[in-house]
Amino acid sequence: MGCRTANLLLAEFGSPRAIVEAGVKELSAHVSKAQASALCAPDSPAFSALLAATLDWLKRPGHHLITRHDQRYPALLAQIPDPPLMLYAIGEPGLLAQPCLAIVGSRNASAQGRANAEAFAQALSDGGLTIVSGLAAGIDASAHIGALRGGASTIAVVGTGLDRVYPARHRELAQCIARQGCMLSEYALGTGPIANNFPRRNRIISGLAAGVLVVEAAAESGSLITAGLANDQGREVFAVPGSIHSALSKGCHKLIRDGALLVETANDVLQAMHMSPLAAVAPAMPNDGACDQLLGRIGFDPVCFDALASHTGAPAASLASQLLLLELAGQLERLPGNIIQRIVR
Repeated sequence: MGCRTANLLLAEFGSPRAIVEAGVKELSAHVSKAQASALCAPDSPAFSALLAATLDWLKRPGHHLITRHDQRYPALLAQIPDPPLMLYAIGEPGLLAQPCLAIVGSRNASAQGRANAEAFAQALSDGGLTIVSGLAAGIDASAHIGALRGGASTIAVVGTGLDRVYPARHRELAQCIARQGCMLSEYALGTGPIANNFPRRNRIISGLAAGVLVVEAAAESGSLITAGLANDQGREVFAVPGSIHSALSKGCHKLIRDGALLVETANDVLQAMHMSPLAAVAPAMPNDGACDQLLGRIGFDPVCFDALASHTGAPAASLASQLLLLELAGQLERLPGNIIQRIVR
């Protein structure tokens, strides 16, 4: 049975134990007779083996199984029409309670699209948002990489069991996320890359987040499915525009025509998220020595971004993140031409 039916049974009977202890006649009032008989049947050898493997998996450090009645179950995810019954997790499950933003896009992304996703993710992570994506090639992977470099980390929602990594070339990235963020799946151990599972897991990506940012997407991209789910779930939808001649911009332009917020900078997203009732994101305060030192480097005269990058020797992505924090704190403003001006109060 699917999540909707199982959740209806949980609502009716109160607990999994009460469901499996009910008789076929009682269960048949809510599900088909075949389903009721299956629920009352003895465990199969395959299920017993899976249960033993799962219990063994849970003994390992950093491995978690989060049920609907667990206090760690994400509150926003519980509100969607068919929330998963259980979440398998590796890493830090506390990230599930943090303000989240999903970043999705094309698997066959352009170099510029991947760079944009990485830069947006790092700046938004530094701004206090945990970045959620799906570990896929292209935009997803770049979003995870950028978020890991930021301050709030990342959650990867995968379409396989957590004992598998798909695509296999992302094994090292998955291990980094497990150490510094959180790997998440609703699928049992041993579940391989089944095509239908990937669109289905998209509801979890959007369900965890207060908003979804689409960085690059073709007209028929699966990212539009995630954006549509986010819209149905009452989440904010953001899209990065691109060239009218690029096929990888068609999906984003369609979203913008349909009401998504056009964004050009991470600050555009952060300002919208600070006002979102679903994301309690307080403006990040630049209280570390690096930001204080950067203010001194800026001085009191307007300076262009390129000149500042050359003067400080800082990588462009890192410099952009620090400038964003200072801007959100009201300590500087951006002028036309990518000019930085310090604000003296």
